[in-house]
Formats: sequence, C-alpha cells, structure tokens
Amino acid sequence: MTQTPNTPLGQYLDAAKTPISPELNRLILAMAASCAELSDIIGTSSLNNLQGALEQENVQGEVQKKLDVLSNELFIQPERWHGTVAGIASEEMDTLVPVDADGDYLLIFDPVDGSSNLDVNGTVGTIFSILDAPKAGDLSEADFLRPGTEQVAGGYVLYGPETLMVVTFGQGVAVFGYHRHKNEWLLIRDQVQIPATTREFAINMSNHRHWDAPVQRYIDECVAGKDGARGKDFNMRWLASMVGDVHRIITRGGIFMYPTDRRESGKNGKLRVLYEANPIAFLIEQAGGAAVNGPERILSQTPQKLHQRTGVILGSREEVERVQAYYTEA
Repeated sequence: MTQTPNTPLGQYLDAAKTPISPELNRLILAMAASCAELSDIIGTSSLNNLQGALEQENVQGEVQKKLDVLSNELFIQPERWHGTVAGIASEEMDTLVPVDADGDYLLIFDPVDGSSNLDVNGTVGTIFSILDAPKAGDLSEADFLRPGTEQVAGGYVLYGPETLMVVTFGQGVAVFGYHRHKNEWLLIRDQVQIPATTREFAINMSNHRHWDAPVQRYIDECVAGKDGARGKDFNMRWLASMVGDVHRIITRGGIFMYPTDRRESGKNGKLRVLYEANPIAFLIEQAGGAAVNGPERILSQTPQKLHQRTGVILGSREEVERVQAYYTEA
C-alpha cells in the first residue's frame, strides 16, 4: 500500500507492508541521521575550509578530497550504528572494518559519490547497501562478496538544492526529504515507477572513440535524432555524479551509461560493484527499470574482490534492453 506524503521515516518503516526488523529499522534511522549530519557539513564546507584535495590517494588510486576522508570517518564510528552493524566496507578503505560482533547487518557505502563536484558546488551523494551479516565466525572480506540480489536494503542520499534519501527494502522505492527546521525525514513519493521509455541519456561523450560497438551504435542512433533509425530526438545530460544522474532517472526516466570500453583502464568498467552498482541497480529494478553491465544483469554478478569494478547501463527498461540486445548481437 502506498503511504501518504509527509509521513515521517520512522512511521513509514513501522508501517512497511512486509515487516522490517527492529534492527534494520534502527540502522536505516541511523543512516538517515548520519546523512543529515553530513548534509550540514557539506553545506558549509567552503566556510569551514573543507574544500579541495589532500595529498593522498585511496585504495582505488584516486586523489582523495578532504570531504572524502571526513565523511568516511563519520560513517565508520561504531557508536553511530547502535549495535546493528557487524562490519563496514567503504570505497575509501583498503579492507573491511569490524564493528560489533553481535550486529545483524553488513554496511557497504560510498561516502561521497561525485566528489569532483564539491569544489564547484555541484551535486554529490552518499550510496549505501545493506546485507545480512554471517551468524558465526570471524568476519572476512568474503562475507561481503555476494550478488546484489542478496541485499536487504539499498539507496542513496542526494545533497543538492534539497537533501533527499531514496531507499528500497525490496518492496518498491520511496523518496524522503530532509526538513532541516524539524530535523526530520518526510516521505515525498512512494512506490516510484520509472517510465519504460525515454528521450534522455546520460553518458560522458568524450569517451566515444573508446566505447565498444554496441554503445557507439546506441548513442549514435540517439544523436541522429528524428533523422536517424530511432525517428525521434534525444537530449543528453551528464552531471559527473552517479547519484545526480540516477535521481533524474528516478524522477522522470532516462538511461545512465558508464560502460566498459577498449582502454586498459576501462576494460573492467569504472564503477564499483558493491559500493555503487549493486545498490543503485537494486533501486532501479524496484522502480520498474533495468540495470545491466552490458550483456548481463548487474544484480546477478558475484564479485570476486571488495573493490571490483563493472560497466553500468541502467534506467528506463526499454532503452536498457535495447542496449543489451546490441551487446547480444555483437
């Protein structure tokens, strides 16, 4: 049953059509509170000299921003999770961090997606994924290496003109807004559905010469517009923030593409399976869309390492299936 707009997050969780465990309820509320805190930090980051990069790289070989490090430190504080989390894995850390041996869940996150946008006051976000924790034994990286179909929850928080949280528990997709004056998350939309088709695509066109043939074919058809094979005009959007581009798709449809390509640095894709692709693919599918790595469904992949990368093509179902068919033909 669709819930009423302005329903507080806690009340929404209590009334979920499939009961959410008290522990998962507490974890989601803790994530919401943590992201509200991070929203305030980001919102005053220039004033507090938190902009810019550090002279260090993360495990991905990417130069870290000051806010990458600060936000990661915020999320790994054990007391923040009230005993619900057994272990944490983050895009910004080499390996997992054990938290509470009695915790029921594993928390996986990208603390600041699109951090290159921070210095220009662009859209950024936090992406999170939640798995059931193993019931016994010492926690290991292998416990995190599971297909996206095993997620119990996933979502993102968007830090833009509004701070929004988009989340799924496998019961559809809900969008909440953070009301700063009330310090409360309130429901905006429930049971969100993405239009099946679109005239809007998001991709970094500067990589055109490196793409595999199926991606070049699809984009060339879009660019040809009504004079080409598709017989209709398309618009292109690209925010350099996965969360920002995905939120546009959640709101009005579209297709987001960060595919593998022929370069050595791009042959396995750029986005991480656990921290980015799985939770976003979970959301997209729950909203009626599709998410593939090219030829295969993203959520069916079983990662072999914590920071494994993948190609990502997701959004309006008919467009994603068209690209997937081009891979099959190729």
